Amino acid sequence: MVTPEHTCPWGLKALDLLKREGFEVEDHHLTSRAETDAFKSEHKVDTTPQSFIGGRRIGGYDDLRAWLGKEVKDKDAVTYTPVIALFGMAFAMALAASWSAYGSFVTVAAAEWFVAFAMCLLALQKLKDVDGFATMFLNYDLLAQRWVPYGRVYPFAEGLAGVLMVSGAMMWVSVPVALFIGGIGAVSVFKAVYVDKRELKCACVGGDSNVPLGFVSLTENLMMVGMAIWMILKPAGLGH
Repeated sequence: MVTPEHTCPWGLKALDLLKREGFEVEDHHLTSRAETDAFKSEHKVDTTPQSFIGGRRIGGYDDLRAWLGKEVKDKDAVTYTPVIALFGMAFAMALAASWSAYGSFVTVAAAEWFVAFAMCLLALQKLKDVDGFATMFLNYDLLAQRWVPYGRVYPFAEGLAGVLMVSGAMMWVSVPVALFIGGIGAVSVFKAVYVDKRELKCACVGGDSNVPLGFVSLTENLMMVGMAIWMILKPAGLGH
């Protein structure tokens, strides 16, 4: 479907895929809603685009990928991709900050920044949809189940602790906050996954996440607790 108001992204993806697979493509645009509705009615389909090869209707973009032997992602399947991307970016940012500040990638500050940046990025994911996060959080967090508003407070608390830890300022605020939310989170995840044996999705990267609750979620909380304890115990002036 190609109109002045809308160009179908799936149509462009299907066109690109066919060309990359070596097909000669006749691209027929549906230029109005009436044309689109008539096309759907004629071919008894609910969506466009539709690909035809050798006179045979293959189907939409996912159908085309399957016909070509390509992977078709299950939108409901659990995945660790968001977590890997987030922690990977936090690690890269920490190394960049360490190099800028100390001229070296291998510093104590780099490790501290990695945890603090990860906390900030995790908070950002939750803050994109606080209600969605808070609702998913209620599935397993012990404090949120007893005091529902805690689910809405958590992203702000995590973000505040992360920002303060990046700056090294107001440790008297960031350390107790990280210990509190990380400690409760670790206990909640451990109970839900390893004691109650429940299969849940983690709210750690937002309310629309398909990340399974388990080791990654527990690690996130233990990192916050470990960072807080380190901030209490580390020698004064140690940065690199």
